[in-house]
Amino acid sequence: MSRLRLGVLISGRGTNLQALIDACADPGFPAEIVLVLANVPGAAGLDAASRAGIATATVDHKAFSGREPFDAALTEALEAAGVELVCLAGFMRLLTPGFVGHWRDRLINIHPSLLPAYPGLDTHARALADGVRFAGCTVHFVRTECDVGPIILQAAVPVAADDTPETLAARVLESEHRIYPEAVRLIATGQAKVTGERVAVAGAALPAATVNPPLGG
Repeated sequence: MSRLRLGVLISGRGTNLQALIDACADPGFPAEIVLVLANVPGAAGLDAASRAGIATATVDHKAFSGREPFDAALTEALEAAGVELVCLAGFMRLLTPGFVGHWRDRLINIHPSLLPAYPGLDTHARALADGVRFAGCTVHFVRTECDVGPIILQAAVPVAADDTPETLAARVLESEHRIYPEAVRLIATGQAKVTGERVAVAGAALPAATVNPPLGG
């Protein structure tokens, strides 16, 4: 079986990276990580990749005169490794339109909200301030605008009355670790395809409706 070749970009500890590493450790999973690339020297996620026998590289953004040459160096490293799909996993750099365009429909991100709600930072505090009953996370193809692009997969997480941004973030993170590998699987098997600015997922069943608080509760 030919496996989709992944490159994962990180800036820190890489918990979503670890979820992808764990999924790819299954020989039956239709993708493999061929490169983990960090923009921060010594990023903790590099150690996780090395322990799993995955090639790593560091492209320090501080060594470049601007975003364009930095992004060009990223692309050079990714293409040298034969990467077919780029996964952002806590990569804390804004990418240039040139990079996003070069990797169009081959570049995905995970964001800790139910996009298009709460793009950007402080998602959990903003959701709690608005009194939402559900938060969640989204895996999407990347476009030039921040946290915009065709949605592949989402997970909804109930919000508790006593939640803090920290407790809600921890609950959402558990779902992130579940859906990021699943989104990669859907792409690798060809079940998820981009049509315009939407993603069609072949064979996906509609889940049951969920209510929070429960009816009659």
